[in-house]
Amino acid sequence: MTTSPPHATSAPPGGGLRAGHPAIEFAGVRKDYLSHGEAVPAVKSLDLAIGQGEFFSLLGPSGCGKTTTMRMIAGFEEPTAGKVFLDGRDVTGVVPNKRDVNMVFQSYALFPHLNVRENVAFGLERKKVAKAEINRRVGEMLDIVSLTGYEKRQPKEMSGGQQQRVALARALVNHPRALLLDEPLGALDLKLRQQMQIELKRIQREVGITFVYVTHDQGEALTMSDRIAVMNGGLIEQLGSPRDIYERPATRFVAGFIGTSNLIDGRVSWADQGLAVIDKGPGERVVVPVPAGVGVGRDIEVSVRPEKIDLHRTIPGNVTGSLLSGVVTEVVYHGTSTNYTVATTAGTDFVVFDQNAHDAEDVASRGERVFLTWAPQHSYPIGV
Repeated sequence: MTTSPPHATSAPPGGGLRAGHPAIEFAGVRKDYLSHGEAVPAVKSLDLAIGQGEFFSLLGPSGCGKTTTMRMIAGFEEPTAGKVFLDGRDVTGVVPNKRDVNMVFQSYALFPHLNVRENVAFGLERKKVAKAEINRRVGEMLDIVSLTGYEKRQPKEMSGGQQQRVALARALVNHPRALLLDEPLGALDLKLRQQMQIELKRIQREVGITFVYVTHDQGEALTMSDRIAVMNGGLIEQLGSPRDIYERPATRFVAGFIGTSNLIDGRVSWADQGLAVIDKGPGERVVVPVPAGVGVGRDIEVSVRPEKIDLHRTIPGNVTGSLLSGVVTEVVYHGTSTNYTVATTAGTDFVVFDQNAHDAEDVASRGERVFLTWAPQHSYPIGV
């Protein structure tokens, strides 16, 4: 697990704010649920700091603890142990309506009897904000979510994407310290979901509020996030930027969960000046950069992304990186790319994404023998 930013273990005297504090912070947080009289951990020993104005995603499969983590930020769940801080203030035990955060769910939860303006203004009216200020803030927020001119529409007259924008505007108009989004795009179709991903990032950038986004969709997290925490079994397996997590997975789970990854293992037969070689048969090898201390005889596992691999129908000359051969077992045309599954002689099936930039008809066929090559820097050792 990667190291998260430093955290404080207690609130300052009097509950005041710490200088340079994160927007959200977990210090030694654990959450257990009782099942048949036994404590079942949902979140284990969580230390995490989320920066001011950051778009932060909690990513993982069902049951990994991501929604429980978000609910502890909102106050809907309380930690079994540890502390939660918002803007440097210890809010452990503070009820949800006393925390300066708002939440948006997959179900839009709009009031069906209110129009767009009335839905967005609802929270401000409950707080008895002056009418002129309400009009100003509602107009400003509808402009940000691109719904100016829709003020009198009823929710039933709007598409799913438009309703989601109304829900966002209603949550943001109160100027919360942080906005929590629990799989808010899950009910939308694929194309609209992709459009809303870009819109959400634009909106977050414009309002400058910390967004915490829960999803099991790797594409969503990679598209929108400044940083991602990949969770599994109640723990953070890796914390970092989308590029770091995709290009340099820290564990086998991360390599397999984020996108598609080819995994191959073996024993180092040669190592020098930061490079190691794993022999995979006569003339075949995997070349991988390794840190100091990894030498001959060390067993390592390597991750290679499908788009980093070149597929050849004849054996190439002057290969300086990795080389494997195999037989094509599946060919799938995806428009922008042709995806191959290759049963390699090393005993591992490899997936290769071949971009259709030139002649899309020039593809290898099932049963054809092919050769796979990739540069040393595109091999990444896991857990080394």
